[in-house]
Amino acid sequence: MRSIGEMARDSGLGVSALRFYDGAGVLVPDWVDPVSGYRWYGPGQLDEARLLAHLRRAGMPLADIRLVTAGWSGSDTALVLKLLSEHLLRLERGLSDARHAFSTVRALLDARETTMSSSFAHPHTAAVRLTVSAPGLAAALDAVRFAASTDPELPMLGGVLFDAEGGTLRVVATDRYRLAVSATAVTGAGGYDGSRVQAVVPSPLVDAMRALLGSDGSAELRIEGNGVVLEAGERQAGGRCGGTGFPDYRRLSRLPAGRRASVDVPAFREALIGGPVRSQVREEDGEAYEVSVLEVTDGGTVSVREHASPGDRVGVNRAFLLEALAAADRDRLVLEAGTGPRPLTISRGDDEETYSMLMPVLVED
Repeated sequence: MRSIGEMARDSGLGVSALRFYDGAGVLVPDWVDPVSGYRWYGPGQLDEARLLAHLRRAGMPLADIRLVTAGWSGSDTALVLKLLSEHLLRLERGLSDARHAFSTVRALLDARETTMSSSFAHPHTAAVRLTVSAPGLAAALDAVRFAASTDPELPMLGGVLFDAEGGTLRVVATDRYRLAVSATAVTGAGGYDGSRVQAVVPSPLVDAMRALLGSDGSAELRIEGNGVVLEAGERQAGGRCGGTGFPDYRRLSRLPAGRRASVDVPAFREALIGGPVRSQVREEDGEAYEVSVLEVTDGGTVSVREHASPGDRVGVNRAFLLEALAAADRDRLVLEAGTGPRPLTISRGDDEETYSMLMPVLVED
């Protein structure tokens, strides 16, 4: 007999998926402990669970999965083969439609490139010089660095966006699953008229810049063409900017109002670490991670729950949430959640310019 955790490990289905298929009557455990409620699976159920994992990965609808698993152990496999063939045909048609749609999008992008320059092209021929508070920039970088991507397939996200406009320098990082934004004031400028200037600074260079910043004094940031240099005192770090293609974080941050809760961070962190957790496997890369289910109420409270329910609870990557709490560097923070696939927002009550957002995780109950 296998526990639900062992079955998840051996079959490739997450614990939440196994619970879902139990509730749907597709893969019911051989025995459930009447006292603890723990699920136990028999040896013969492993192959069926692995079959389910493959069908789920192929995107087969639940109704068809139910028929395939019901016919799997029978002597007549005609229905199973017919369902597989029909689903494969649907996938092929969907792929054809997707290729057509992507082809149209590429054509639209090509048309845009012929009529406008890249949004990251610098309009200045001379170097832009910005003077900022060294501890202010250090704090801003500390608040966002955790969200920078490490995916080699997306090099344009493998760094921090420096976005200067008016009297503010914003720094932004995202890896698709989370977004972090912070800002510091520009205290002096040379060759800079206040118009928007952006540069994506690769993560290794960001780390080198951060190492220069102390607890007092100022620093000068210079952006010229494809190069960027930070000078603090007699030391400096510089190099080439990253590639273009960083997303418009202002659009990503434009969200309708949600339910807000002020949390005591040390107590909330303990609740996350010691509270219920769900095991999940990311379909893009097969990587396993842990999910916490949060309930943010209209009354301004937040709690860690064991089960998800429609509308009022959100699943988040627990490790990502713990990193966001640490990066925010406050004993009290504001969490904001909404209904549907809305990201969870973590912000400081005393600083509206600094916040992070975590994409929700679909949790099946």
